[in-house]
Amino acid sequence: MESSQEYLASERAQTWREDLRKSVKAADRTKKERVKMPEQDPDVRNKNSLEVNLGISEAQAIAEAQRCLDCVTPTCITGCPVNINIPKFIKKIESGDFAGAAKVLKETNALPAVCGRVCPQEVQCESQCFYVQKMNKPAVAIGNLERFAADFERESGQISVPEVAPRKGIKVGVVGSGPSGLAAAGDLIKMGYDVTVFEALHEIGGVLKYGIPEFRLPNVMVDVEIENLRQMGVVFEPNFIVGKTASLDTLRAEGYKAFFIGSGAGLPNFMHIPGENAIGIFSSNEYLTRVNLMGASRPGYDTPVLKGRNVAVIGGGNTAMDSVRTAKRLGAERAMIVYRRSLDEMPARKEEIHHAMEEGVEFLCLHNPLEYLSDDKGRVCRMKVQQMDLGEPDASGRRRPVPREGSEFLLDVDTVIVSIGVSPNPLISQAVPGLEVTRWGTLVVNPDTMQTSIPDLFAGGDIVRGGATVILAMGDGRKAAAGMDAWLKEQNI
Repeated sequence: MESSQEYLASERAQTWREDLRKSVKAADRTKKERVKMPEQDPDVRNKNSLEVNLGISEAQAIAEAQRCLDCVTPTCITGCPVNINIPKFIKKIESGDFAGAAKVLKETNALPAVCGRVCPQEVQCESQCFYVQKMNKPAVAIGNLERFAADFERESGQISVPEVAPRKGIKVGVVGSGPSGLAAAGDLIKMGYDVTVFEALHEIGGVLKYGIPEFRLPNVMVDVEIENLRQMGVVFEPNFIVGKTASLDTLRAEGYKAFFIGSGAGLPNFMHIPGENAIGIFSSNEYLTRVNLMGASRPGYDTPVLKGRNVAVIGGGNTAMDSVRTAKRLGAERAMIVYRRSLDEMPARKEEIHHAMEEGVEFLCLHNPLEYLSDDKGRVCRMKVQQMDLGEPDASGRRRPVPREGSEFLLDVDTVIVSIGVSPNPLISQAVPGLEVTRWGTLVVNPDTMQTSIPDLFAGGDIVRGGATVILAMGDGRKAAAGMDAWLKEQNI
């Protein structure tokens, strides 16, 4: 029989001691509270365009990183559409190697400062955290730590440029400089391709620039990450509309061997109700583009935008929250969300809803507009609204809103922003004969490779999904880059 001394010296005992040490360490980690993100005061921030979330300190970042349990099977990675090695970058932060953490992020994510701010981590990586899955506790603040690492790198000046493979001498084009296009460009340049990004607007960044307000995503963050792609070798061509400035055939004749289409979904949807053409009724796309990209809210800019006193935003998504919070910052005395379902069905991020409520936004849930009324100058002055009840679930799984008879009333408004979804601009599909599209105008792709019905065209993001998150679009871009690489190799190009 093995003596106690022999057992204590055995490998089995050493393994047992190590397992015990890890379990004690994990138990200590689980006692730590999640670090809270500092924020601007609501009554101050609703009058400025500065970022709401202020970022966590180095001490807070280390404390939050120490909560990570370093799971044997890190399920958080499976919840990340771009497959960031989350435990690896968090451990870098825990050890104080903040620049190293940023470098890990850039291995698979071209836009870490962006994703750390606008990704819905609560339903992606953080939802798969062990704390949530097994302990019913708040997840490790993965998004806040990602933002911290990216911000540290930028502020310290220690900006690393990811390594790229030797150039193959093969030209590929990316149409659109939104999140899917930038992600595709980042991976393709790493593979050694000559990458040119064609952007229709005068600034690079797509929806990151025109669609997301600076109080959520400052433009400087986007610019730094775009500059990083430039340093890697990506070429950007603004004011270039593929299908107008030059056709795909022209670009093929210039030597481009494959293309990624990431031109987004910039065609706004409307309700087609009476009075919708009145002055003062905007799509959220137009409203946010005027303010975010064209400087309508800043002194010295000539871009016109109506700064209403009574502003109603129709919809309940993140873009609706961006619109109504922007209206509040432009001086609206009454800024309202009008949404036909209940607060529980609202698709916007909980953080954005919470921030809007703190800032004084009113929520008229279970209400739906029926008609707009105008004054003698043609500007909207009232909105006829009907109250709704929730019926049985529809195809999306949410309970269907049902009109409540006799519940109509008039609501004073002088500006209305319609934010009920978007569709792809048909320019690409009309310019490319044989390109298969769905009845909604989105492009049909092979879900494994993101290849369209035209072999040298790949696509992803909103032009395929019809409206989605930044990180899902980036995941599409990465998958498409891999698909393009495999296809080009098959063609012996």
